Formats: sequence, C-alpha cells, structure tokens
Amino acid sequence: MPKTILVVDDAKSLRTLVSSYLTQEGFRVVTAADGQEALFVAREEKPDLIILDLMMPEMGGYEFMRAYSREKDTPIIILTAKVEEHEKVLGLELGADDYVTKPFSPRELTARVRAVLRRLGKEAAATTTGNVLRAADIVMDKEAHSVMVSDQEVTLTPSEFEMLAVFMASPGRVFSRMDLLEQLQGDAYEGYERTIDVHIRNLRAKIEPNTRDPRYIETVYGVGYRFTAK
Repeated sequence: MPKTILVVDDAKSLRTLVSSYLTQEGFRVVTAADGQEALFVAREEKPDLIILDLMMPEMGGYEFMRAYSREKDTPIIILTAKVEEHEKVLGLELGADDYVTKPFSPRELTARVRAVLRRLGKEAAATTTGNVLRAADIVMDKEAHSVMVSDQEVTLTPSEFEMLAVFMASPGRVFSRMDLLEQLQGDAYEGYERTIDVHIRNLRAKIEPNTRDPRYIETVYGVGYRFTAK
C-alpha cells in the first residue's frame, strides 16, 4: 500500500508540481492550501509524512505544527523560501524532521521524503527484535519506542530517537555532522549540517541533567559529537 504524503502550500502551482512528481514516484498525495485546511485533511487522511510550507494565509506552518503535534507525531519536512538560520531552527524545534529551501529540485525533495520514511521504517522493523539499549542512566526500548532517563520517560521526535539510538549503539565514537546526516537520512547534503546541531540541542534539553555541562552527548570541537556513558 503506497505511503500517503500531505503537501501543504498556498501556491497551487507548487502543490501541483510536487504532487505530480511524488505520484509518479509511487506515493499517494493529498494537498491543502493552508494550515487550517491541512488540519482537516491530516485528521481525515492520516498521512505518513507532511511536506509543509511556512508562510501561508489563515494558518501558517508554525501554527499548524503547534496544533497538530498535540495530536500526532507525523514526520514533517519544511518547505521554506526563507534562508535565515533562526527560521529553520524554529521549525526544527517545533518538531520538523528536515527542511528544504525553495527553489528546490523535485528529485532532492523525493530523496528527503524517502530518507525520512526509511528512518521510520527502521524504527518499525526494530519492533520485531525487541532490542534494548542501556548506557549510564538511559534505557532505550526500540520495541516500545520509549526512552527512560533516570527512571523518567522522555518523549522524543523520530529524528531525536534515531539519533540517540545511533549514539548509544556506538558509545565513544566521534560522529561528524555529515556522519549523523548520513545515519539519519541515508544521504548527506552539504549545507544541511546545521540541522544536526538543532537536533542535538533539542535532544540535550530532554535527556541532559545540565545542558551547559552535557553528561551524555559531548561536543568534540572542530569534529562533531560523541556519546559517553559516564
């Protein structure tokens, strides 16, 4: 059964272009012209992934994410014409898994869609293994898709969960930003490395006792990050 993708953008021409390309690639596509319509469509269609513009009338992308994230944790790829770092960071902090800057190639967008869905597929496949990772005070149960830190459950986005799994599977190994992009997406695009920094910051906020002095995820300056079980 094909995966359902919800494309949300106020530009009809862009919705048509993206829908046509994704349909040719074997996806089922539904669309919405703004965040308010997207809420209705998402509740009815239950998409596997959402491609979301930020600047729209009625309800913009940020407002949509705030509202819909209370109901579902569907992965989101942001489409943005903005190039300011803080705009991208805000979207990622609200739970988006990735972003693509306009103008973009349909081929790149499709690759990113497949990367996010592939990551979710890995998590689903893990439910058959019952793997449990333990390090220091952190316990990750892939079957239950849960993480406990000092006996307290924390809620992670799909990207944060996958990143922590990568770290916990190789404690002590130093990962560059490009390494982590490769692990999370299957493809690493130059210029998107800073996406990792945002996910790291969000992950630290959820698992670290003190984000100013990280216990688990250390920064290796000039290289990247590593997980320590001290």
